[in-house]
Amino acid sequence: MKIEAASLTLTGIRHAFFTRAGGVSTGLYASLNGGVGSEDDAGQVMENRARMAAALGVEPRRLLTAYQSHSPHVIVAEAPWTTETRPQADAIVTRMRALAIGVTTADCGPVLLADPRAGVIAAAHAGWRGALTGVVEATVAAMERLGAARGEIRAAIGPMIRQESYEVGPDLVARFRAEDPASSRFFAPAKRDGHAMFDLAGYIAARLKRAAIGEVEDLGLCTYADPDRFFSYRRTTHRGEADYGRHVNAIALADA
Repeated sequence: MKIEAASLTLTGIRHAFFTRAGGVSTGLYASLNGGVGSEDDAGQVMENRARMAAALGVEPRRLLTAYQSHSPHVIVAEAPWTTETRPQADAIVTRMRALAIGVTTADCGPVLLADPRAGVIAAAHAGWRGALTGVVEATVAAMERLGAARGEIRAAIGPMIRQESYEVGPDLVARFRAEDPASSRFFAPAKRDGHAMFDLAGYIAARLKRAAIGEVEDLGLCTYADPDRFFSYRRTTHRGEADYGRHVNAIALADA
């Protein structure tokens, strides 16, 4: 049902990169679909999210995700919100206890972060747009404003599409090279002329390291290549399926 990172297995912190197993959804969404924006039965999604909340030791209403738009926007969570009132953001930070904050993914990069000494945690959704426009740096800066110290922050990159499965076109390559010519190292030749295989996880890790945080861990798991465990937007597209499930990746400060 969940995968944990060694770097975040800390006293007082609970976290999980949830797989697709252990829920009640069926068909394309089997079985632990946490995507409130999917076409899955809303009641089943809520039951799935309640199970995830229980695994994190919080009440269902205290498992929070935002309306994501592939932006660098970060929000501070201080109290629960509802599905209808959820804010638009691609990263959430908090220092509130018994409040699980998370991001939903289905190929994009989930990043969970914590400064255990300061008691500040964060969850970031880093697709190529968000990573390129600075969601990593914005998240770290928001953690600092809540009292975190960069050198104390630990970050874990969860299951996401990996370079072997992530072919991109020349326009995307050009955008990254224009932002930083050194980005070329994250692109390998593809079979199609002008296309490339993109190491998004490596790029996210590099941005985290450039932000001078204390530790970066990459779980090295691929959503596209492992259909038994993970949902994948790109795999769904290649198969011509109508929709896809979403993973929840979340972190919480345990109640004192």
